[in-house]
Amino acid sequence: MQTADIRARWLDFFGDRGHTVVPSASLVSDDPTLLFTVAGMVPFVPYLTGLVPAPYPRATSVQKCIRTLDIEEVGKTPRHGTFFQMNGNFSFGDYFKEGAITYAWELLTTSESDGGYGFDEKDLWVTVYEEDDVSFDLWRRIAGLPEYRIQRLGKDENYWSTGQPGPAGPDSEIFFDRGPAYGADGGPATGDDRYVEIWNLVFMQYLRGEGTGYDFPILGDLPKQNIDTGMGLERVAFLKQGVENIYEIDQIRPVLDRAAELSGRRYGVDQDDDVRMRVVADHVRSSLMLMSDGVTPSNEGRGYILRRLLRRSVRSMRLLGVDAPTFTELFSASRDAMKAAYPEVESDFTRIHNLAFNEEETFLRTLASGTSILDLAVSKTQDAGVKQLAGDTAFLLHDTFGFPIDLTLEMAEEAGLTVDRDAFNSLMLDQRTMAKADAKAKKTLLADLSVYSAFRAKGETIFTGYDYLDTDTTVLGLIVDGVSVSSAVIGDIAEVILAETSLYPESGGQEADAGSIVGNGFDLEVLDVQRPVKGLVSHRVRVRSGEVGVGDAATSVVDSEYRRGATQAHSATHLIHAALREVLGPEAHQAGSDNRAGYMRLDFNWNKPLSAATRTEIEGIANNAVRQNLEVSTRIMPLDDARALGAMALFGEKYGDTVRVVEIGGPWSLELCAGTHVTRSSEIGLINVISESSVGSSNRRIESLVGIEAFNDLTTERAIVNELTSNLKTPREQLPERISELLASLKAAEKRIAEFESAALVERVPALLAEIETIGDLRVLIKDVGALKSSDDLRSLVTTVRGRIGTDAAVVALAANVGGKPAVIIGTNEAARQHGVKAGRLAKVAAGVLGGGGGGKDDLAQGGGSDLGAIPAAFEAISRSLWP
Repeated sequence: MQTADIRARWLDFFGDRGHTVVPSASLVSDDPTLLFTVAGMVPFVPYLTGLVPAPYPRATSVQKCIRTLDIEEVGKTPRHGTFFQMNGNFSFGDYFKEGAITYAWELLTTSESDGGYGFDEKDLWVTVYEEDDVSFDLWRRIAGLPEYRIQRLGKDENYWSTGQPGPAGPDSEIFFDRGPAYGADGGPATGDDRYVEIWNLVFMQYLRGEGTGYDFPILGDLPKQNIDTGMGLERVAFLKQGVENIYEIDQIRPVLDRAAELSGRRYGVDQDDDVRMRVVADHVRSSLMLMSDGVTPSNEGRGYILRRLLRRSVRSMRLLGVDAPTFTELFSASRDAMKAAYPEVESDFTRIHNLAFNEEETFLRTLASGTSILDLAVSKTQDAGVKQLAGDTAFLLHDTFGFPIDLTLEMAEEAGLTVDRDAFNSLMLDQRTMAKADAKAKKTLLADLSVYSAFRAKGETIFTGYDYLDTDTTVLGLIVDGVSVSSAVIGDIAEVILAETSLYPESGGQEADAGSIVGNGFDLEVLDVQRPVKGLVSHRVRVRSGEVGVGDAATSVVDSEYRRGATQAHSATHLIHAALREVLGPEAHQAGSDNRAGYMRLDFNWNKPLSAATRTEIEGIANNAVRQNLEVSTRIMPLDDARALGAMALFGEKYGDTVRVVEIGGPWSLELCAGTHVTRSSEIGLINVISESSVGSSNRRIESLVGIEAFNDLTTERAIVNELTSNLKTPREQLPERISELLASLKAAEKRIAEFESAALVERVPALLAEIETIGDLRVLIKDVGALKSSDDLRSLVTTVRGRIGTDAAVVALAANVGGKPAVIIGTNEAARQHGVKAGRLAKVAAGVLGGGGGGKDDLAQGGGSDLGAIPAAFEAISRSLWP
């Protein structure tokens, strides 16, 4: 049974039984505490917790998920994958345990010919929470399972909660017995890989209190009992397809086979090679799906996880003996395996491929440079007669250069060395501890979202800002320091929930409106406007005067000047995006934006700088669209209709079943967008592109000033040009040539000055040679040469004098005033070093007196400090070191 068939049977089964079929949400989670959608229930959390009223009583989905906590287990076990698909059916106060168990058993055991999965009843085992007699009895009655195949386990295995006060309840898990060839008898309680969990039924029925781990009180029953179930699509696929693990199913095996072909190694021959091939197959698929949902490689957040997956793939291919790029072949194989379920991986493959290929090339260069650093460290370790590479060296390679520890271990072993793993692990632990503390600190800044549930239960906030700048409304709620209150007084910072609002909440790259909320006896300055939960708008305000209370009549007032500027900027972003795609092609896809009054920033997928001519062309196309006074129209329509029309959905944005389409000049610019826009393109005014820069190996950023801000910037530039034409007495059109001439003259003059200064330094050498003293076996020059332009000049004097002395043992120590601070440079020749005189040690001695630091090699070293008056004392310290 193919994976696509398993998926279709699931949706058909539950769809036929009154469940609303909900498309998979993006891998990029709406939950601010999650980087990714980590479970099938994540998109339904607001409904399951009662934060947002459920739009349907029961639902089903096949949800894309990413989970990387067990990344080190990928390839080693039959069931761990970073990307997986979770089949789920959900009930929001509708059916409960009996319904969930009935549906699960029916779908699992109904024959394939009748639309089920056709599992043999004798191969299925069940676990329940040890105190859940109801579920135990239901499994006995509905499925007819013998008691020994219904195992009771504790809270650590069969109890669900969020880890915080809120919904909780027992769960029941269904396992498939793979047979005695895969492990010991005894059921799922053995924890053996013989028993594969395929379905988890969570029964949300209680309200839990504060506590840690599984030690928490049950405060009572939930108002509504909910069902959340999850079946691992890949796990069912590998069982139904008769293969050994999830890496060999139809959606993953083609990548594994391609990795084997590229490496010239056979799958199933060597255990280590098998693990590496599975890692490649899993990580390439995960990366493909992440990039199809708009994630791009970077050094933080989601982008870092993607980068790690890609680099682990490169590293695994290298361990398989392949040093050349392979992503073109591997990603093509994954695309072909996944496109039937997710057509977007094919339609957007050019962009995905370019991102992956650029990342691969970059990391291959990183591996080359890291190898050079590692080779040097290995050489120094061997020269020192040590058999263990320092842990901080391995950590530096890992943390700074992205050099995998496994590769460091392998290469060190080839050189006959081990690696100090304890020190490396300690440094990694320190880094993780800091990261966790930072994440925890950020998490505590987020208000408990449950405070919004009572307000959201009253309905969605009506946004009127597309049509009106002022709206009369009612204060539904007030929140201060995360707690719902009845009133707020002058000086308070509070959140205000209104029934209607004309103030735009930050979204889609457009920053929140500026403005105020006013009423009888109060005036509130709006600091920010956000959507803390779907359908609810919250206004963060400062109470400027009076007192505001729940139930008060109020008026939301938008700052019209700010809105005009933000609207101009957002429409300008659409024009720049369309111009980019016209000039560069459809691969130049928007990857992020920021719009505020007078300014727009657009990030787009591209891997090389734009030439000045290209940048000018894009700016010209956008401004020509402004001059054409194009109509800007908006339409509300079903998402599928919008996509059929060709409207662009931007990565990272979340869309509902109904969307708003913004069209400028017909299909030339057609995007899904909830932002505010001008009514005709001429209202934008002027678009002035001020910069184009890199924001990563695969993304570029273009920034523009818009409207009056663009005009003001050009006015400033005109003033500068006028001043230059006046001072240089040169017509404007000749300024570039004139400035080039002046720069060339300046460069020539600086060169002549440097030659004069160098000659002047050389002229000082005979006088310095005449001051050399012979003390014992050493010829010594210790001298303050006064003010010099740079330490390079001082170094030149030292090395020139040292070279003129000949073969006698000699030490040259010169000090100078360089930029108001003392500098000392010491040089020794070979004969002096044979006497044990080392420049680095002398420089440290001098620097200690000067109030700074110093050091260097035995033949030439430098020290410095902050006390010019200490130079004589530093010389005395040098002398004492030479002749104690």
